[in-house]
Amino acid sequence: MDLGLLRELFHQGHIKWTAHCLERMQERDISIDDVENALLHGEMIEDYPDDYPHPSCLLDGRGRSGKRIHVVAGTDGEEIYVITAYEPNIIKFAEDGRTRRN
Repeated sequence: MDLGLLRELFHQGHIKWTAHCLERMQERDISIDDVENALLHGEMIEDYPDDYPHPSCLLDGRGRSGKRIHVVAGTDGEEIYVITAYEPNIIKFAEDGRTRRN
């Protein structure tokens, strides 16, 4: 996944939010601003080039409030599709919040 492309699409306003994603974000107290901040400043920690229907990646970033969030986003080269966002937990991720546990 090309983070430069994701950020360019972001600046052009080419973002799609699914109702499911927005519902989960609300349940998890994660705002659109939080996700946008992670898209702009986060680091890719996992790449999913073979995802269907579009390649996607997992970003590790911070919300505007400073809390760590993970964002899964994909692109078809014309739009960003925000798939989900959540706060990583120590059950699935190591203490660094970036390394997936086996």
